[in-house]
Amino acid sequence: MVGIRGLVKKGLGDMGFNAGGGAINWFPGHMAAATRAIRDRLKLADLVIEVRDARIPLSSSNQDLQSHLSSKRRLIALNKKDLANPNIMHKWIRYFDSCKQDCIPINAHSKSSVNKLLELVEVKLKEVISREPTLLVMVVGVPNVGKSALINSIHQIASSRFPVQKMKRATVGPLPGVTQDIAGYKIAHQPSIYVLDTPGVLVPSIADIEIGLKLALSGSVKDSVVGEERIAQYLLAVLNTRGTPLHWKSSNSRRMEGIQNEFAEKVEYSLKNLRTRRKPANNSGVLYIEDLAAEVQNALYSTLAEFNGDVGDENDLERLIEQQFESLQKALNIPHKASEGRLMVSKKFLTLFRAGKLGPFILDDVPDTNTS
Repeated sequence: MVGIRGLVKKGLGDMGFNAGGGAINWFPGHMAAATRAIRDRLKLADLVIEVRDARIPLSSSNQDLQSHLSSKRRLIALNKKDLANPNIMHKWIRYFDSCKQDCIPINAHSKSSVNKLLELVEVKLKEVISREPTLLVMVVGVPNVGKSALINSIHQIASSRFPVQKMKRATVGPLPGVTQDIAGYKIAHQPSIYVLDTPGVLVPSIADIEIGLKLALSGSVKDSVVGEERIAQYLLAVLNTRGTPLHWKSSNSRRMEGIQNEFAEKVEYSLKNLRTRRKPANNSGVLYIEDLAAEVQNALYSTLAEFNGDVGDENDLERLIEQQFESLQKALNIPHKASEGRLMVSKKFLTLFRAGKLGPFILDDVPDTNTS
């Protein structure tokens, strides 16, 4: 991926990710305080659940905490597995296994998925349960990987097990890093097990700018810090260098045909019905989003298929991305106003990606574990 690395350094490098790299303050004061508090409480934890984003299994780790976590009983929970490519996930499980790290892909909003995580937690704590009356499980991770959602799901499960026990819910916000306090929640008794939710914290500086872009793309850094257009440029660079749009054509043709057939069936109403009935409260919204995603995919496919340059060359890749912005603006039906148009394109494009409407992805590459 020579082209993407060159483009990152050339056009996307000056973002203030590195210490002293700009005026942008993306490491708020509460994160520094939280990092210190987490380190202190780690000494007391019997088990640590490190929540990472399944789309960036390595980039979403907090490197400043890894030395502290390596000496603890640890379970890596790869959350948002529904947004990650299932064809690659098994390779990541094998990788973590080769590193002697317990790892489980989860969906924090799925009760069955969280139950499997809790079963693994009990296995990991089995040795300690026999000799400790009170156990502490700590949940850590960078912002917006789904820690609070996981805590809330654990509470729901615990409430069903112990209905007389009052549970508090963790605060979940739309922006990364909203959980600013460290609070303990009792999830079981005999023995008593407490779960500590912690704020999402990032390292004060990120040496690898591409890791910073991946964190921004997945939502761990606020869009305003990097800028939606830069994040969208990076996403386009990733898709193009991987040739992803070229794989969309056949699946899109089948999906568009299915959408058109389903839509045709649902609009066969008589004139009388059309006068007296409201618009069907069915999947029309879903169909619109799917249709929009298909238009975006088709636009990217067409521009890449017709492109006569080399996506491995940073200048050619930059030229292709410019063409794709214009094509996306037409596909998304956004009025032509230079800067505003590009911003709206970027926002809608990122929304579709983050919602999984462009398909499941894993942005990190599995490290080569071959020693030979």
